[in-house]
Amino acid sequence: MVKKQSPLRIIPLGGLDGIGKNMTAFEYQDDMVLVDAGLMFPDDEQPGVDLILPDYTYVLENEEKLRGIIITHGHEDHTGALPYLLMDLGRKVPVYSSKLTLGIIEGKLAEHKINSPKFREVKNGSHLNLGAFSIDFFSMTHSIPAALGVYMRTPAGSVLHTGDFKLDQTPIDGVTPNYQAINRFATQGIDLLLSDSTNATRPGFTPSESAVGPQLRHIIKNAPGRVIVASFSSHIHRLQQVCDASVAVGRKVVVTGRSMVTNTKIARELGYLKISDNDIVDAYDIGDIPDDKIVVLCTGSQGEPMSALARMANGDHKSLTITADDTVIISATPVPGNEKSVQSIINALSKIGCQIFDKSNTLVHVSGHGSQEELKLMLAMTKPRYFMPVHGEAVHLRAHAKLAESMGMKPSHIFVADNGDTLEMRGGKVSWGKPVDSGVVYVDGLSVTDANPVVFRDRQKLASDGIVTCVVTVQLRSKRVGDVEVACRGVSFADDDQLLSEAQASVKDKIAAGVKQDGANLDQLRKTARNSLSNFLWNKTHTRPMVIPVVMEV
Repeated sequence: MVKKQSPLRIIPLGGLDGIGKNMTAFEYQDDMVLVDAGLMFPDDEQPGVDLILPDYTYVLENEEKLRGIIITHGHEDHTGALPYLLMDLGRKVPVYSSKLTLGIIEGKLAEHKINSPKFREVKNGSHLNLGAFSIDFFSMTHSIPAALGVYMRTPAGSVLHTGDFKLDQTPIDGVTPNYQAINRFATQGIDLLLSDSTNATRPGFTPSESAVGPQLRHIIKNAPGRVIVASFSSHIHRLQQVCDASVAVGRKVVVTGRSMVTNTKIARELGYLKISDNDIVDAYDIGDIPDDKIVVLCTGSQGEPMSALARMANGDHKSLTITADDTVIISATPVPGNEKSVQSIINALSKIGCQIFDKSNTLVHVSGHGSQEELKLMLAMTKPRYFMPVHGEAVHLRAHAKLAESMGMKPSHIFVADNGDTLEMRGGKVSWGKPVDSGVVYVDGLSVTDANPVVFRDRQKLASDGIVTCVVTVQLRSKRVGDVEVACRGVSFADDDQLLSEAQASVKDKIAAGVKQDGANLDQLRKTARNSLSNFLWNKTHTRPMVIPVVMEV
């Protein structure tokens, strides 16, 4: 009897249901490698939540197999879950990435007061063996320097993971995608390709990052007062172009916003962001510098309410306030779900009267992800036998699958997966495997919890309808009812004393009737109080606030 060959299992734990929380496990027998550990930011459906992580329970259950964690680049959607994962792992697992990415991760771990794990620097051309995995790294262009793709070979077959990429021929740092390595891997054979799908619905090519520089310089040179540039703090290429334009026209650069200060410091120390000490000024030391000699680099491109840009716009920043003479550049695209927040910031800035530039009126931003023609070029270069689109919402994954079909790939060789689905590879052939449990984990303050729809439903109800409490005292033995107190928050009738008095009388009548029934108990009386108050408010106000009854025996 021929023994069945052990499969390579490809297990996406995140990244296939939106732009964020990317995490994929690769498992062969007793060895496992994890690629990326990212997070996602909440939307209006998750009120009160700070961060959303992939459910990495499967990794913890098999942590004795985990040989290493590979991080393709330094963005939050690929690194943000790492502090939580490292805290939950029972042993130190080496983390492999580029020098810049490890620097960003180290700063992130310091915020969480986590001792640095086993950092292992890799770069373009690096090779390492992790158990049954033979892994090669190659450079890719993205909106952050030192982004890497991964090619791994196992006894069951080979996989190429592009990471996030676009095919930029004129990158700011001069580091182009390593086409030679990609073609060499294609010659050796790529059984499965995992490729970035973010811009799979966008035709053509994504413009080069260098296309933004001339526009930034033109705006900065001709602005009458200060120029405030809001960007992702990890977009080092963009920050470099802002710095170059500022220095060229004789302006000093001010950096504000916690993550912006941290990331520019790390990038300068590691040599990825080049600007002299003389050209950077502390936000508290700009008093004597004319406004037309200042450029402010800040966070807030996504409309975050506590960001530096939001605080400046609202007059809450400790050292900087935006005036009508200033020029604001929002050098980013809103992440899906952040459109309202960004528009709110733009409206606040418009009321001040300053001039505003964003991607809708000037070329001050280009995407870091390849559009359709670049995705097709990647498919053409790699010539994979099988293909799984990654990194995107369902519409992006399916659009990417259609691109592969248009290039002649058989539909049966294309796997549009969801988080938790598993692919199995044997002898270079890929098929569906048995799914694993997957989902999301919410970071809510200091607590990390599983998704609980009841909590979110309650929070949404509180936000939309408010809360009413009633406190009732009863004597079950003598069947007497004491005073009833009704208090409310977040309701339109909070100051209507007559309505609240009628509500108290209504509840008291119902409780008085309930307490006289045989077998009356506190649980029944609480239900009576809730139902009577809820019905009364609906009849009088046509609103249904959350009602919390408190019935006490005295």
